[in-house]
Amino acid sequence: MRPEPNWSTAKIPSMRSPRRILVVKLASLGDMLTATPSLRALRTSFPEAHIGVLTTLSSAVALRGLDSFDEVITFDKFAFDRPTDALQSLPSALRLAQDLRSGRWDTLVLLHHLTTTFGIAKYAALSLGSGAGRRVGLDNGRGRWFLTESAVDGGFGWRHEVDYGLAVVRVLGAQHPHAPRLELCIAPDDAGWAAARWNELGLRETVLLVPGSGAFSRARRWAPERFAAVGRALYDKHGLTPLVLSGLDPDEQRLATSVAEQIGPIARVAPPAPSPQALGALLRRCRLVVANDGGVVHVATAVGAPVVAIFGPSNDRAWGPYPVDDPRHQVVRETLACAPCIHRGHRFGTPQGCPARTCLAILDVPQVLSAVERALRAGLSPALAVP
Repeated sequence: MRPEPNWSTAKIPSMRSPRRILVVKLASLGDMLTATPSLRALRTSFPEAHIGVLTTLSSAVALRGLDSFDEVITFDKFAFDRPTDALQSLPSALRLAQDLRSGRWDTLVLLHHLTTTFGIAKYAALSLGSGAGRRVGLDNGRGRWFLTESAVDGGFGWRHEVDYGLAVVRVLGAQHPHAPRLELCIAPDDAGWAAARWNELGLRETVLLVPGSGAFSRARRWAPERFAAVGRALYDKHGLTPLVLSGLDPDEQRLATSVAEQIGPIARVAPPAPSPQALGALLRRCRLVVANDGGVVHVATAVGAPVVAIFGPSNDRAWGPYPVDDPRHQVVRETLACAPCIHRGHRFGTPQGCPARTCLAILDVPQVLSAVERALRAGLSPALAVP
């Protein structure tokens, strides 16, 4: 861990115990999972407090079954991504502010970086509009006028996003009771769905390949033919059946089919999972997951599956598999002066990447296979079994 800067924006924690806590994480599936250790720390440290989570409708499903919060409030964050859209959606924002004030939250926990001018304005309006007297978040010098207490934000990747969240709740005095891990609650129906797909596809020892990368940035995709080469190599050396994950997006379904066809008849295509929990139930049956940076990486770590995460333009120090020191979690990337170009320092960066995408173009199959061997060896160690 790097030494923490002595910034005046890092305010001194207060020892007052919160009673009604609203945690704000308006983000995608993977980001929501990175917030689960912070929720666990709050629940453990303040067992009598009422904990609410404000998130997007698509991410709320990831919290199903967890006992670390009391209610979920959903909001269409994407309707406010641009100033013109925000003006049209102003009535819904005012309704949200009214609803939040009626909730009588005394503490707001903002698990977001303050990056763009418009983004800062949105989070400031949300924080002040909530009516919460205590407003805790990350501050890089841009939030001192609306946050009452803060943890230091040294920029994207200065800490992992999980550790940033834990630093924010630590300002309130919350501590995680164990070594923090992402949480996902798999119900019997989820396990049943995975078992049925497993039997239909005739699977035994399997590697799951994830050539897609979600809707946020298609620039994160490693070459499909290289995924196919990894699948063939793992079948030849370890007898692992390549199972290619098909996403909900038609583009990712075509991509999965293409990779499976390049591998040959030994490959199988996994249908889109109906929920993150069902996907987790499928992933935990696999010997290994090889995936581009995206939500599947975090689902894999949440269920204890060994994972090799391929990073290009995105920031592995911020969003790599967590915990970062678990040898079952391997990151493969090329170290270039221009990388990462998404979420770099205190800037949002360029999700579309550069036209050449050099960071992924020069990442070759042997580098990924070396990481695969490390993850497989670690996955066989009983001492590393997830409870």
